[in-house]
Amino acid sequence: MKARFIRFGKIEIDGRVYDYDVVIEKGIVCKRKKKASRQFRERYGHTPLSVHENIPWGGKQLVVGTGTYGSLPVMDEVIEEAERRGIELRCMPTEEACQLISRKEEKKVRAILHITC
Repeated sequence: MKARFIRFGKIEIDGRVYDYDVVIEKGIVCKRKKKASRQFRERYGHTPLSVHENIPWGGKQLVVGTGTYGSLPVMDEVIEEAERRGIELRCMPTEEACQLISRKEEKKVRAILHITC
């Protein structure tokens, strides 16, 4: 899988440009639906990643691109759930996350990529 951070607000995955947050599971890219996490926005000053979202838990590793400046909050419950499931949670700025998933076999990629902040 080839992923590239283009600039603030844009990423490219396998030749397609996205201007919204995405969830990747086994090579399938879809829009991140963060409505379930909006209830926590006031607490964090930004809509965080919460366990109430559709998180691709199926693999051994979950990559979270935390935005251009690494500002996406990841709630403690997400960290605890990853530990409970035995999944390595890798949180890093989105540009670094794109580089990491570009080195992985498509079917093994499970990621959530935030493209702003």
